[in-house]
Amino acid sequence: MPVTSVESDAEALTMTLIADFPVGPERLWAVFTDPRQLERFWGPPGWPATFASFDFEPGGRARYSMASPTGEIARGSWEFVAIDAPRGFEVVDSFVDEDGDPIDGMPAMRMTFAFDETERGSRLTNITYFDSLDALEQLTAMGAVEGATLAMNQLDAVLVGLREFAQGKGTRLEILDDQHVRITRLIDGPRELVWRAHTDPDLMRRWMLGPDGWRMSVSEVDVSVGGTYRIAWEPEEGTEGEPFGFDGETLLIDEPRRIVQTEHMTGTDYPSTTNDLSFYEEDGATLVTLLIEYPDAATRDAVLATGMVEGMEQSFERMERVVLG
Repeated sequence: MPVTSVESDAEALTMTLIADFPVGPERLWAVFTDPRQLERFWGPPGWPATFASFDFEPGGRARYSMASPTGEIARGSWEFVAIDAPRGFEVVDSFVDEDGDPIDGMPAMRMTFAFDETERGSRLTNITYFDSLDALEQLTAMGAVEGATLAMNQLDAVLVGLREFAQGKGTRLEILDDQHVRITRLIDGPRELVWRAHTDPDLMRRWMLGPDGWRMSVSEVDVSVGGTYRIAWEPEEGTEGEPFGFDGETLLIDEPRRIVQTEHMTGTDYPSTTNDLSFYEEDGATLVTLLIEYPDAATRDAVLATGMVEGMEQSFERMERVVLG
């Protein structure tokens, strides 16, 4: 993970994040000054950012929003105070409303971004300056330390490019905390088709099968916010196993970038999870990212122990053969 430390200083009224990367400072500079690349990591997992404007000059402003899995929107604004290309820049970061006006009761913070060369690449030093101890404590209580760490730890994939980062590495699992895991898989195909493969019942029946010897017996999918779905599998003749399935509700859709759904094992009293599925295309390949929120660590571990990730890899391999091939 790139982030090496995040420290709050109550006397200096600062929060300092330090992260190291295996690329030069010019590459870091490029990522932080291009809104399309910023969108891939500025929001923490589950709260992806969208920059609506980016006027990168002293006195200019950038406006962004972040959407939660349930559709809750948090909005922010940067005012660019100073720019020293390619070594760093300084902004005033504010919470804003739909019109871009500061929200009463929410602090504005001065932030500096410094990009320095190291023996192995470069170092990001991000310092946030607060006006008061109350403001520092307020942001800390809102999860600023955890959110900043998770956000910056997404930078690896952005810096090196999708194919170098993920191609040939199969389905990868990252345990983010007790309740969250992130699963990624690079698919060699366009985003629109990968999106359809995940939302079209006819295509789903062709690849979303897990190990050989199983078939999808139910595929009822309403791809609309508030719509419900039900999918189920059963073993083919000669394959051992018991039929099972899942049902849930669609919470958010941003076609073809993101779909968020609840997932519950049909016919059981097991708790539901929230599955946040996103698609990012670069150079003809699509990175599929699934962020799963579990109710607790015990449920997380029980689900992962079923071999879920291995089954997903077999399904993704099948998608590449029968849907994209």
